[in-house]
Amino acid sequence: MAVAETESGAAASGKPSIAVKFLYGVGNMGESAFIGAVAFVFFYYTAVLGLSGSLVGAALFLGLCADAAVDPFFGSWSDNLKSRFGRRIPLMFFGGPFMALSVGMLFSPPAGLPEPALFAWLAGWAILVRAGVSMFHVPYVALGAEMSRDYHERSSVVAWRTVFGILSTGIVTGLAYSLYFRGEGGLQKPEGYPAFGWTVAALIGGSTLLSTLGSARFAAGLPGVPPVATHLLRRLPGEVAEIFRNASFRTLFFSAALCYTAVGVNQAFNSHAYVFVWKFQPHMIQTITFSFLGGLFVGVPLSPLIARVVEKKALVMIGMGLVAGAWIALGVPKILGLVTLSGAPALPLVAGLVAVAGVGAGFCAIVYPSMMADAADEHEHMFGRRREGLYFAGLGFAFKAATGLGVLVSGFALDIIQFPKDAGRQVGLVLPQALQDKIIFAWGPFGALMVLASIAILAAYGISRRRHAEVAAALRLRRGAPAE
Repeated sequence: MAVAETESGAAASGKPSIAVKFLYGVGNMGESAFIGAVAFVFFYYTAVLGLSGSLVGAALFLGLCADAAVDPFFGSWSDNLKSRFGRRIPLMFFGGPFMALSVGMLFSPPAGLPEPALFAWLAGWAILVRAGVSMFHVPYVALGAEMSRDYHERSSVVAWRTVFGILSTGIVTGLAYSLYFRGEGGLQKPEGYPAFGWTVAALIGGSTLLSTLGSARFAAGLPGVPPVATHLLRRLPGEVAEIFRNASFRTLFFSAALCYTAVGVNQAFNSHAYVFVWKFQPHMIQTITFSFLGGLFVGVPLSPLIARVVEKKALVMIGMGLVAGAWIALGVPKILGLVTLSGAPALPLVAGLVAVAGVGAGFCAIVYPSMMADAADEHEHMFGRRREGLYFAGLGFAFKAATGLGVLVSGFALDIIQFPKDAGRQVGLVLPQALQDKIIFAWGPFGALMVLASIAILAAYGISRRRHAEVAAALRLRRGAPAE
């Protein structure tokens, strides 16, 4: 009883304890484990199972579009849901296990399926797993935005979430390259994928459940919202139109959509570039992935500190610049023949540049959601109602739809450049140099150009430290709270 009262008081004060932030942060292990695992799906179905790149891209795109479409639904539902544990917890409780089950099935297609049936299996489970992700993740990130209204404390909450996400990605990477895909053949061994998928599913189920139960008492003490009489499906179009009336949201949304499209292309070509161009063995790919995570571990704790000195927008633009610069440096010299290294000799170069991209990604991972939470405050100031669920659903929509577009483009690109369908079953295959150059261009410089365009869009974002202070003061007066 004392613990519940303490957490309720902490919720009312808007200052979550370290224990609350810890248990909340654990939840991000679920989605990060899913993201880490799904990065193997494109290679598994194209290079190992031999499904057409266009069909794989289309199946994954359908899943991401379905996910993006239901994000606003779950966002509005969680914004207005009534329960003894607040608005977010009930959806999180069911979404996590559903996500876990679907991940296991995604990696376990029955043997010998003809191409149409294999496509249907991939598309069906891609849609279902993304629905589970949306059901858990949209209320989860909205809960994080509710935990504090302080401009800087929000970055701390996101930092806890991000640290556990990095940890989860490291666990998935270690499982993949040190256990299921180690040794000769590596990612080209089909027998490792089902066991890998169900292991990741167990990690997802356990972490999301622990976070949901651990956050429930704090969530129960958060302020509620006035009831809404209109049915969700009738009010949702107007609510979506309302959030797009905020210029800050529009800027964040379109900037994110373009940046995440670039991420989708880069991730889809990751394994193809590492295996067929750089000729890395599984343990080398693991080293590179850990280098990226190491960069994240540098960028994540630095972000809240730097954000106290520079504006959040500037820090995100610096982060994007580091990512784009690293991708260009990874691709252009290789295409021009200035870098001819491959295998172990190329490992330090690639790992170092990937670590730089990780630092930049760490800046973006912390500050971008914090900026979205600030925009949600501005929305309440402008329109009189809080919409954190819809705001983060919008961010999720941009991420999923754009990443799906990136995967779709990558799938068609594989067919256009005539990537051999049986490449995954030919260990040691050497592709023609022209084909290697096309893979490298899509993997690095092409995505970098989109990231640079995203930076140009983000320049219009207008919430500064001073602007947020003005909004926060106005909201305190409206609520009848004392000015600070």
